[in-house]
Amino acid sequence: MEKEQHELYEYARKRLNQKKALYFHFVLLILGSIFMSIANYFLVFGYTSNWSIWIITFWLFLFLLHFIKVYITDRFMNKNWEREQVDRLVGQQQRKIDQLQTHIEEESSKKPQ
Repeated sequence: MEKEQHELYEYARKRLNQKKALYFHFVLLILGSIFMSIANYFLVFGYTSNWSIWIITFWLFLFLLHFIKVYITDRFMNKNWEREQVDRLVGQQQRKIDQLQTHIEEESSKKPQ
């Protein structure tokens, strides 16, 4: 397998694993929410607050963060994006080095010998 094809395969496999983990997280959120709601209803110890709502809300917030990471952040900021950013920064550094080198050469040619 060529290097480029292997990179595409690895990227696809990584994305598939990310989506699989997200779906598992979603199913776990649903089942856990149902379980906590039932437990909150039946396990009343004299304190009548709806504690399961707070836990489910926090868990939903974590799920939304996971969703954003999988479908938004990692979709755009992947290996290709990293590679482009590194190439851009290296290009900027190289241009600055070339400008400094040109400046040094100009200064050295202006000095009388």
